[in-house]
Amino acid sequence: MAYIFCLMGKSSSGKDSVYRRLLDDGTLGLRRLVTGTTRPIREGERDGAEYYFYTDAQFRRLQEDGKIIECRTYDTAHGLWYYFTVAHERIDPAHSDYLTINTLEAYKKLRGHYGNDRLVPIYLEVEDGERLRRALAREMGEAKPSYKEMCRRFLADEEDFSQERLARENIAPIFQNVSLDETVETVAAYIRTIQNR
Repeated sequence: MAYIFCLMGKSSSGKDSVYRRLLDDGTLGLRRLVTGTTRPIREGERDGAEYYFYTDAQFRRLQEDGKIIECRTYDTAHGLWYYFTVAHERIDPAHSDYLTINTLEAYKKLRGHYGNDRLVPIYLEVEDGERLRRALAREMGEAKPSYKEMCRRFLADEEDFSQERLARENIAPIFQNVSLDETVETVAAYIRTIQNR
């Protein structure tokens, strides 16, 4: 059976770094399941790598065509931003293992679409003070920092990834991301265990 490994965690928990390293590990054979967004592209991002970047009009067309598996709306300091997973014909979860970054709500909807047995949660956790330091450093590196949006994301994550919600969806194990190298090694070993069932 092929799997979709769903990487989750609060903002600035290191999801992007772990994601890239896991994809670069050829022994895992993971393919990208890239989600879409209408938010502006950030410095250093590439369309089709971190996200597929869509206009609001393109997003509405996908909705009208019934191609959206799941969608999250964020009322940001810059207006409404949509994050979503598109049902692409090129995704073949019956024969390939995929890796995606998503929220808990998106994980639930993907699980409903692709099946309980195929979706595997991987949750990264970082101490809040360290997450805030990372978020601030990242925002300061942006061409146009938005500290208001950074704070909104940080606070929203407390509810979105509450311990109660994680427990309700049986999200386990939880990986402490203190050292990137150790975290990647531990998560890769976990993925291999699942793949070798």
